[in-house]
Amino acid sequence: MTATTAPPRSGLPLARLLLVAVAILGALFAAAAPASAHAALLGSNPKAGSVVARAPADVALTFSEQVAMDNKSIRVLDPKGKRADTSRLRNLSRGGTVTYGVDLRPGIANGTYTVAWQAISADSHPVSGAFTFSVGAPSRTTVSATGDNVGGGLVGVLYGAARYAAYAGFIVLVGGGAFVLACWQRGANERPLQRLVVRGWLTLTAATLALLLLRAPYTGSGHLADVFDLSALKDVLRTKPGAALVSRLLLLGASALFVAVLFGAYARHTVSTEPEAAKERKDLTFGLALGGGVVAAGIAATWALTEHASVGLQPGIAMPADIVHLLAVAVWLGGLAALLVALFRTPSIERAAVQRFSRIAFTAVCTLAATGLYQSWRQLGSWSALFGTGYGQLLMVKVGLVAVVVGIAFFSRRWTARLSETAAPGAAAGDGQSGGAEAGEAGDAGGSGAAPGGTAETEPVTVPADPRRAAQLARQQAARTVVRERRVRDADPQRTGLRKSVLAETVVAVALLAVTTVLTTTEPGRTEEEAGRNTSASAAAAVPSGPVNITLPFDTGGPRGKGTVALELTPGHSGSNELHLFVDNPAGKPYDVPEVKIALTLKAKRIGPLPVVPEHLFTGHWSADGVQIPMAGSWDVAVTVRTSDIDETTVNKTVEIG
Repeated sequence: MTATTAPPRSGLPLARLLLVAVAILGALFAAAAPASAHAALLGSNPKAGSVVARAPADVALTFSEQVAMDNKSIRVLDPKGKRADTSRLRNLSRGGTVTYGVDLRPGIANGTYTVAWQAISADSHPVSGAFTFSVGAPSRTTVSATGDNVGGGLVGVLYGAARYAAYAGFIVLVGGGAFVLACWQRGANERPLQRLVVRGWLTLTAATLALLLLRAPYTGSGHLADVFDLSALKDVLRTKPGAALVSRLLLLGASALFVAVLFGAYARHTVSTEPEAAKERKDLTFGLALGGGVVAAGIAATWALTEHASVGLQPGIAMPADIVHLLAVAVWLGGLAALLVALFRTPSIERAAVQRFSRIAFTAVCTLAATGLYQSWRQLGSWSALFGTGYGQLLMVKVGLVAVVVGIAFFSRRWTARLSETAAPGAAAGDGQSGGAEAGEAGDAGGSGAAPGGTAETEPVTVPADPRRAAQLARQQAARTVVRERRVRDADPQRTGLRKSVLAETVVAVALLAVTTVLTTTEPGRTEEEAGRNTSASAAAAVPSGPVNITLPFDTGGPRGKGTVALELTPGHSGSNELHLFVDNPAGKPYDVPEVKIALTLKAKRIGPLPVVPEHLFTGHWSADGVQIPMAGSWDVAVTVRTSDIDETTVNKTVEIG
């Protein structure tokens, strides 16, 4: 018996390219920042950075859309980090304005207070932030004004990975099932396709469970150990995102029945040649398409009801459009994955099946373009948001990747046309194919299982009397048949070209899905621009514009080391200013000191210290012209006074410069 050497496995290039795609995916997630705020803080009372003469009765925050908050959502901390509020949230919303606040404790002292807040926006994403305001005058504070990193850290990475896995599982499950029903019904008997769809179901189910468990730490503490907190899980189940995830699990139970029927009863009917089987197959196809479509739309709705489409402009139109968008993505990309598996892992696939998928994919892409254009207008609203916001820039990357996939698909369609032309002469070679395939199957896919002349190769085999030896020979014969089929299949240049182009489409589609996942956790451009306008207006209102006058006592510790410095900055806003400095002794009379220096620092923007060396004009009077203040904000003014060769001191104060 001659030994048969198998050719290199066609799966190796597939595995390598998929590893490259996974690496691209990892880079995208590593570079992606934690989920950005989808509900933006539009304003506050007191305003961020403001200085108020008397302590306010409460602190109120106004948001761009509805948010979920509780008694722990807004904290007001005094300069020592202690709570200055009553820990009781108040809903101050009126009409279309979303406002929440907390009362302050009576009799709070002067100084700088930090407001730290966090909430869950209406599209299910966490949002947080912090700002300061001062009572009487600014003071030093031990509290950081950076806010909590809600939705970030390890929990944020795991949550983002689970979101990607959920999208990928949905696409493979829906697209793979649609490919079998609409394009290649005989594929229901192919083990590689069965494994693909089942793995899509398992991935979506596991990812949904992970999202449900990670939801509490993702929107709250950020500690991974809180996935085991049953009370927190109970609170999650009361929210809209929690209810949507539970609904998705229930729908996945129904989809499991769909998968079982598709690869069970339906697969058996596709190989039967009896007349009754054809009618039953037609009825099953209709029932599976109808039931599967309803279940797929329901699963897609669990995203649409809790994501961008559920808030903002025209939610009644946006949510159905989002469902259609998701289904079109699944039919296109999931069908592409199924076609890739069929080309690489199955002996043959009819040219008619490839052509049907090509037509369906074209329709899906057109649907994507229409719904995507509407959603883009809804989330951006202006050309400036397209080019000037993170959401718009990511959207352009997504559109570019879609264009690349469509461009590669053009070459796939050309390979498909050539496959059809070259397969026609050998169509009769497939008449004897097992599995009830239509005539021309082997020739359509490149002559799988047939010799170049169109007839199947057979070798006379003498069956030995020993059953074990007979079984061994049968396995060897089957292995040789598989090797022969692969050789014939891989020798077809049309099929090889189609496989390469479909593989390239799939690799780009993996990156496209990663960008889409990051895009769903990015603040829409319309909201970002609106928040920016309100923030600028609030900052302008909070920072006074006018001459700055401060008086600071100093003591260098040496002889004649005590006195006061008075500084005047005119006109007291960003741009060019005139500075005057006066030094008086304890009796209030001007007197000279060997040296005075001034430094200006804007810590919030990491600007400075900017040195100012004034010129001495008269006794106790120094002046500097053209002092440049680059921007408005809370500037730290430091004045250094030297009264002898060894005695000097620096006094400083924070002032608001408009």
